[in-house]
Amino acid sequence: MPAETAATIAAIGKPMQIAFVPDDFDAALRHWTERMGVGPFFVMERIRLEDARFMGAPSDCMFTIALAQWGDVQIELIRQDNDAPSIYRGDYWPGGQAMHHVCLLTDDIASARSAVESRGGLVLVEGRVGADGAVIYADCGPAETRPNAGAIVEILQPASGSEGFFGMIAEAAKGWDGSEPVRVLG
Repeated sequence: MPAETAATIAAIGKPMQIAFVPDDFDAALRHWTERMGVGPFFVMERIRLEDARFMGAPSDCMFTIALAQWGDVQIELIRQDNDAPSIYRGDYWPGGQAMHHVCLLTDDIASARSAVESRGGLVLVEGRVGADGAVIYADCGPAETRPNAGAIVEILQPASGSEGFFGMIAEAAKGWDGSEPVRVLG
């Protein structure tokens, strides 16, 4: 990737998360909480993005996520809950235990998308998040190396109120004593 492209992508927003799509979701939760001391994880089940598209086509992907804070970085574990084509099943990205994507926050999803596409990046997934948020997942590598050797980039324009939710996750991690390592949210 030319330096100009890297600078454009890096300028989109602040990195805030590293995400994994483990082969065994429950084993990954145990690893992060018991071995790495990261937690507690907050689980949200059966999520569907509004107006979701995968590779330009409507998508009905349903997935579960677990979020925890690890210092300045949020850790996300993802499990797909249905058979819809997606970036989580390997329809585009091979998956496995390696890092799946990094998440950047932005306050202007349209400009972020334009920056990705103007540099030859490919938008893989897009959708609305809540009443006023949006997300895209992109492969920012050159077409001849897709899927790229790095990770997918998630660019999130958080919905109103997300700051409080992310803050709650970060606050719960401070001084976490290992109790209730997995907390399912309604």
